[in-house]
Amino acid sequence: MQRLEIPVVSYNTRTAGFMSALGFGLGADGVWRDASGCSFATALTGKQTPAAASRTWGCQMNVADSENLHGQLQALGYAASDDEAVADLILLNTCAVRGTAAAHALGEIGRLKQLKLERPDVLLGVCGCLTQMPETVAYLREHAPYVDLIFGTHNLHDLPSLLARAYRDEAQTVDIWSQAPETVEHLPAVRGAGVRAWVNIIYGCDKYCTYCIVPTTRGRERSRRPGDVLAEVEGLAAAGFQEVTLLGQNVNSYGHDLGDVDFADLLAAVAEVPGIRWVRYTTSHPRDFTERMVRTVAEHPRICEHFHLPVQSGSDRVLRWMNRGYTRADYLRLIDAVRRHVPDAAITTDLIVGFPRETEADFEQTLELVAEVGYDNAFTFQYSPRAGTPAARWEDPVPAGIKKDRLDRLNALQYGISRRRNEALVGSDCEVLVEGASRKDPEVFTARTRTNRLVLVPARPDAAQRFGRARITAAQTWTLRGELEHVEAGA
Repeated sequence: MQRLEIPVVSYNTRTAGFMSALGFGLGADGVWRDASGCSFATALTGKQTPAAASRTWGCQMNVADSENLHGQLQALGYAASDDEAVADLILLNTCAVRGTAAAHALGEIGRLKQLKLERPDVLLGVCGCLTQMPETVAYLREHAPYVDLIFGTHNLHDLPSLLARAYRDEAQTVDIWSQAPETVEHLPAVRGAGVRAWVNIIYGCDKYCTYCIVPTTRGRERSRRPGDVLAEVEGLAAAGFQEVTLLGQNVNSYGHDLGDVDFADLLAAVAEVPGIRWVRYTTSHPRDFTERMVRTVAEHPRICEHFHLPVQSGSDRVLRWMNRGYTRADYLRLIDAVRRHVPDAAITTDLIVGFPRETEADFEQTLELVAEVGYDNAFTFQYSPRAGTPAARWEDPVPAGIKKDRLDRLNALQYGISRRRNEALVGSDCEVLVEGASRKDPEVFTARTRTNRLVLVPARPDAAQRFGRARITAAQTWTLRGELEHVEAGA
């Protein structure tokens, strides 16, 4: 890949130029204030304690983006709020990869029309992957003129300027970049509670799978410099975070545009950061996952033994139409490398059924692959076209009823495999990170194994966000049940 010379700038350095022109400087409390002590948010809204509410759909990268948005809002002087009825700003961070997520976001935008009618002073902003699609912007211009601000994935760091424009302009403010001209480092972030954190290592994707909108919504691949990634991880460790998940649309492609480092190098370096207990990563692309990367996982005890390897189909014909860049045989060689080097690893995947022109024979090859690999879990989907992708322009001769039947048959096979693999763990003892109370039952805590399995254990308040060991006592298709035998003392 040709090396892309993309400038790298610091967020505060970049933002200071805009802020100083308006008479604002970064205060000792980390909030942008004018000479009188008034925060930027107060100057915009006229409120002494302005509040911001947000909603996020989509993948972990969207969650990480929202953490950066929250960090910027905090630095501008906004207080976080879960109550949109009192919020002065509402931001919706959207997803375009799955049709359901896009539909939910558009439905939420429609619902907020009444709120805007009742409270016209509230600023409503929409950002994220969905707004990178021209048809979405056209829809919002025509059907949701009450949305004040529309921006995308490449200019999240421009939030102060975007808000200033939205408050100043009477018309809808739209600012969508097709590609980021620079990489902005050191963005402020409000991390989720606990000891787990997300760290972006590469933005964008160059694979251009025919069904996928990500290259349109996230742009070309841009790797962060290793030193910047490590500095962020070191800062997280110093703040008490013990698990990091390295993020990218294709983490295995990391470093292709840097020339002297690859994902195995970065993974090994992150695993050596003092204070970090577990290292995870997502999402992988089988085309770029090398045996050296597999060996790196095997050689570093802090890297969790979970490989998510989206195969999408077991048919070479369908894989070629999808532009996946590997064959069934290539994929099985990768699976063999994982089994040889990390025999106790969990392997999960993504699968699409009913891709245009998929025949029954193609689908049968997918079933055979699933049975041969024996996935611990699989995320399965009926194909649905995403506007702007090549596959969306193709004739789709696979009837909806056949797609559903194939999905049902695939799920039945995988459910049985998942159940058997979980049952094999009953009676074993495993290391877990206790996450906290279950959303469904306060008497139950959820814990996560190194292989990313969910274990339900009796509630124990002193165990939340701590590592320990659990004895597995029962198995279900999606979860395990267990008893906490030991919980480590807090740091």
